[in-house]
Amino acid sequence: MTPSVFLQSGDLLPEALNISFKLVPAIMVVGMLTLFLAIGYVFKVADTEGMWVAGRSIGNIENGMAIGANWMSAASYLGLAGLVALSGFYGLAFIIGWTAGYFVLLIFLAAQMRRFGKYTAPDFVGDRFNSDTARAIGALTTILIGFVYSVGQARGMGLVGLYVFGTDYVTMVIVMMAITVGYLTISGMMGATKNMAVQYVILIIAFLTAVYVVGFTGGYSTVLPHIEYGQLIGELSTEFSEPFVNAGFYLWIATAFSLIFGTCGLPHVLVRFYTVENEKTARQSTVWGLFFILLLYWSAPALAAFGVDLYDASQYGPTFAANGGMSGGEGDLIVVLAAQLSNLPTWFVGLVAAGGIAAAIATTAGLFITASSAVSHDIYTNIINPDATQRQQVFVGRATIVALGIIVTVTAFDPPALVGELVALAFSLAAIVLFPMFFLGLWWENTNRQGALAGMSVGLALWVAAVVNDLIFHFSDLFAEFVPAIGAALVGTPLVFVVTIAVSMATDEPPERIKKMVRQCHSPEPMGQQQSAEDVVMSADGGQSPADD
Repeated sequence: MTPSVFLQSGDLLPEALNISFKLVPAIMVVGMLTLFLAIGYVFKVADTEGMWVAGRSIGNIENGMAIGANWMSAASYLGLAGLVALSGFYGLAFIIGWTAGYFVLLIFLAAQMRRFGKYTAPDFVGDRFNSDTARAIGALTTILIGFVYSVGQARGMGLVGLYVFGTDYVTMVIVMMAITVGYLTISGMMGATKNMAVQYVILIIAFLTAVYVVGFTGGYSTVLPHIEYGQLIGELSTEFSEPFVNAGFYLWIATAFSLIFGTCGLPHVLVRFYTVENEKTARQSTVWGLFFILLLYWSAPALAAFGVDLYDASQYGPTFAANGGMSGGEGDLIVVLAAQLSNLPTWFVGLVAAGGIAAAIATTAGLFITASSAVSHDIYTNIINPDATQRQQVFVGRATIVALGIIVTVTAFDPPALVGELVALAFSLAAIVLFPMFFLGLWWENTNRQGALAGMSVGLALWVAAVVNDLIFHFSDLFAEFVPAIGAALVGTPLVFVVTIAVSMATDEPPERIKKMVRQCHSPEPMGQQQSAEDVVMSADGGQSPADD
């Protein structure tokens, strides 16, 4: 096993995708983007409660749709089918990983996180472990996740915009990211959530319509393409259908593991549980979110199979066959390419493309909000300036959105990997550094500050080493084989659990107040909409303990 597990993004043939200005698709995309800006303006916020957690007022179905849109990024809408198209059986690890994690969330984290009742993931880490240092590490991890994850979204927006507007890729990345940053700086979490519900409707209609229409017009399927595509498997290349050809068994397991537990550690996913009224709504919205996600994930392999067959049979197939097959650029656009090669009307392909942009913008919104809250709420307000006014906090949050937007945009000009792979790196980081803290913090009251700091530090160092080894400076084949960046959590997550538990057991137990907060997260007693576990404990005992370090 070598770092070559990362497929190169590659160039695409302009002729294959008919890259040119298309009036009707352009009108559709411009209209959609204008709608997003309008919704952001209508639901603009001026206070921190609305900026970070939408006033904790979102209902279960609406939050479920927001979870779906927040989750089904360009990596899902474009990259998932692209990964299956390019790497076949290995791509299924992404489908399994990106869905199974929600069952862990539903059972172990959703309701408990809501009862803890903070604003952000670093907020939980800082308050649960009574440590500003832990809060800072959590905030740094959140920002890193937001950056890595968003680069994939920016690439997706640029590629789809390239198809619709016919200009160059860099220009489209700049334009799409500028629009995204624009509406986020106005709206905050409230406007982002309302937009996510709309974005989900757009992306799921576009994707499901593409699956059925491409399958029917190509003679691949009729009523249930999700199952009927199986008859294609024997006709497609061995590279597509034979298990473990592109990646060995260990990498397959490592990738699926990282994605499952990375799901449970992603700050922009967990913050969705803070936006609802209570723990019951948190659980219900998780179930709704999983249902909305299922609709696309069940369909992605079918569209990938249709796209691969159409591509191989087209005039462009032999060109890339001579160079080892479809390029990464073609794979990342297989959803749009399948519609294009089916000779469907341009406006229809434009609808499919618009869905991809909606998916990318929805996820970027969630990522940027969580990253900006990590800087404004967790670093600026809780560590640097505890007396900051709400106006100052919101200003710092908006400035962070702009700064992160610029960095992500520039990086997306020449990304180091495919959309889906870039996103998988963020999952690996979340699984190693944050998931163990969330799980132990909620389920073992004796997890203490020293254990958390040791575990997070070890996890962050391991992830950085894996990414450097795979993508920047290769220093060890053995390390790459057993700790691949994309699946580093298979080694990293158990290691962080062991380190955290061992150090916690070897040092003093956390204060009784912290233990009571953990117990409150599992209490059957109802809590107020704006109440946190800390509020309940303080009202019973009085007093407040500052961070230990």
